[in-house]
Amino acid sequence: MRHAPVLRRAIIIALIVGTILTMINQGDILLTGAVTPLVVLQICLTYTVPYSVSTVSALAANRI
Repeated sequence: MRHAPVLRRAIIIALIVGTILTMINQGDILLTGAVTPLVVLQICLTYTVPYSVSTVSALAANRI
């Protein structure tokens, strides 16, 4: 099983979904420039969650 296409797809999904969720959740903070270290951490986690879900679900589907 080749993991490169799965990981590439997971990155693309994370970029799309993470960007949408970041704009929904932290868009006002980004527009006002009131970014704190906590906001940066929240944004990183916002991208990490869809990446993790996509990767785990794709790998699990390939095992079946």
